Amino acid sequence: MPDSHYANSPVNVHNEWDTLEEVVVGTPRNAFFSFWDPFYQYVYSPEELAAIERHLPLNQPYPGRYIEAAERAMDRFVGILEAEGVIVRRLEELDHGRPFATPHWETSGGFCAANPRDAFLVIGNEIIEVPMCSRSRHFETLSYRKLFDEYSRRGARFVAAPRPHLRDELYNPDFAAADSPTPYVLTDLEPVFDAADFVRCGFDIVGQLSHVTNQAGVDWLRRHLGPDYRVHLIQSLDPKPAHIDTTLALLGPGKLLVNAAFTDVKKLPEVFRDWDVMIAPEPVPYRTQPRLMSDWISINTLVLGEGRIIVEERQEPLIQALKEWGFKPIPCAFEDYYPFIGGFHCATLDVRRSGPTAA
Repeated sequence: MPDSHYANSPVNVHNEWDTLEEVVVGTPRNAFFSFWDPFYQYVYSPEELAAIERHLPLNQPYPGRYIEAAERAMDRFVGILEAEGVIVRRLEELDHGRPFATPHWETSGGFCAANPRDAFLVIGNEIIEVPMCSRSRHFETLSYRKLFDEYSRRGARFVAAPRPHLRDELYNPDFAAADSPTPYVLTDLEPVFDAADFVRCGFDIVGQLSHVTNQAGVDWLRRHLGPDYRVHLIQSLDPKPAHIDTTLALLGPGKLLVNAAFTDVKKLPEVFRDWDVMIAPEPVPYRTQPRLMSDWISINTLVLGEGRIIVEERQEPLIQALKEWGFKPIPCAFEDYYPFIGGFHCATLDVRRSGPTAA
């Protein structure tokens, strides 16, 4: 999206691998566990929900021990980022435990601002606030407003997709039925998507349909980005698809890490035709409770550029494979952040990388 008015924008990201210069990190502070959204209630079995609630009671603030452990994990992560020369930006605190309502529904509380990757998509010099399908996250983006208003005043584009109504008709409780019009919880009543269902590769954006991203959302993104950009979709094999960053990791020019359990490597988009593809090794199961994510959070890494990549320190098979592929993995203990449903990629939003254009 070239425009001379935005030439000096503090926001500039065109891919997942150029040298990282500035990043926003999430925070688990004031987190509230409202695991009541239709996505969770329809996708997780009653047994799975009961097992989760044994560790995190529903509709209550996160216990302090979880927040404190996650903050220590984030501090370790930030220490590495800053030592590698990355500018780290923090968020304004928000009370996520306050109840709120719209004309269509109400909730006893929100969630948290632990994962900025979910709520915002940075492409070029633009920050896009996306229309998430989660009711409990409807006002989560307020945590970012002060910081992003600063970026806007300094020359960045900051836009928001139309805020969805999230009425009951958006969700399909019978999505698993043979005659269901969609294999996912979402209908196409209105555009919704999570930014974490997309990764950037210059003018090529790769994404997926999932329980949090519908076709109407993909169509809106295509219209918004315009004809210069191409949005490609992979077919997810994840039993609970939500976010592409446990399926694909773009590590460098022509270097793709793929979780072959979650997508068919033979059916990757044409944009990856000439890329070197590494099949991700089996993950080391993570130990923290409750279990809210797949063990494939192992490939949820953050590329710093110049071959450097931050990896969870217990993922030794992946660390060794990356070394053999010519990368410089940087181990970091981060499993204590997992109760907030995010890894390194989820917990960050890169706002400036060194690449000057999307070419």
